[in-house]
Amino acid sequence: MPDMLVPLYKLPSSHDLIADLKEKGIVIRRANPWEITPTREFISRVFPGGWADEASVGFARCPVSTLIAIKEGRIIGFGSYDCTRRGIFGPTGVEDSHRKQGIGAALLLRCLEAMLEMGYAYAVIGGAGPTRFYEKACGATVIPGSVPGIYTDLLAKR
Repeated sequence: MPDMLVPLYKLPSSHDLIADLKEKGIVIRRANPWEITPTREFISRVFPGGWADEASVGFARCPVSTLIAIKEGRIIGFGSYDCTRRGIFGPTGVEDSHRKQGIGAALLLRCLEAMLEMGYAYAVIGGAGPTRFYEKACGATVIPGSVPGIYTDLLAKR
């Protein structure tokens, strides 16, 4: 999967999307430091391998760089930035039963807005799976020659 580049100064606003989700009872917000355990448990249960480890790095940042989507007091999605490497968005995911509602786009845009607020001009989406989603949601473009990128088995290369 290729990496993608996002010009943060051209982002669409997350405001309306987040407001629409809130009307449906879905809240998008930055996780609190004391929510690391339920966030890790959610990610470990729903998503592969090291995603929970990567997102956990966000809880060591100040402010926390892992955001969560909540419905009825339960985590249904997450998005992280500055975890895998500085300037990289991801990992991110939404529970299957809650996809196609704009939750993933809201998490993506809110994370990218936070990166812009920190002073980044560009963000990299590492190992982007759904490239069309990212192209449409935030204007991301594929970075030529970025496969396999940083997501390789570095321990095997030693």
